[in-house]
Amino acid sequence: MDFTGDTPRSAIERIVREAVYKQLHLPVPRRQLAPNPLVVNVSARHVHLTREAVEALFGKGYELSVHKWLYQEGFFAAKESVTLIGPRSRVISNLRILGPCRPENQVELALTDARALGFDVPLRNSGDIKGTPGCMLMGPAGFYEMDCGVIRAARHVHMGPSDAQFYGVKDKDFMKLRVLGENPIVFEKVLCRVGEKLRLEVHIDTDEGNACDMGPHSVCELVKS
Repeated sequence: MDFTGDTPRSAIERIVREAVYKQLHLPVPRRQLAPNPLVVNVSARHVHLTREAVEALFGKGYELSVHKWLYQEGFFAAKESVTLIGPRSRVISNLRILGPCRPENQVELALTDARALGFDVPLRNSGDIKGTPGCMLMGPAGFYEMDCGVIRAARHVHMGPSDAQFYGVKDKDFMKLRVLGENPIVFEKVLCRVGEKLRLEVHIDTDEGNACDMGPHSVCELVKS
């Protein structure tokens, strides 16, 4: 196989996968023919903050620092975290901040987290926060009150145009995620988010990940609804 320095890594991985199956005289599974490998990540509870909120919690002019870059280009888990104060003064400490800053504040919890805090939170797509509960956040420099924005994030898949074409879907369509293995499960209503710079990645929350024993070696398939 001859590859140039300009050959995308995803294309190289696909060609290698096809060659391995051919060498073993096995049919290539459809998921292996996808233009990009499918990544499924379990999204733990976290918070997205506005510039105003960051400065209230950490001080005027404070900039979030990168702890770990996330799979989607330009997004990161920050070194900084906050304490969330919920109903009846129940708290979650070390709530991770994801950057960069956003136009609106949003806390994403799994159902187990929400119940432990005493929240009755709706299942919403990211950014759809109208009518959702609020909370108090505490940082090293002060407090910040969110009037709304505490949600259970609906499961979703990020994908680029070539992925959408392969699966035959468009933005805001729904798909199914099959997780194979000892404790198989099918997740319905996986919202498609299609964008030019997006990488193929499914996000589920910790409750969903635990339900199917999701791990680094789990075999998953996306299926058009």
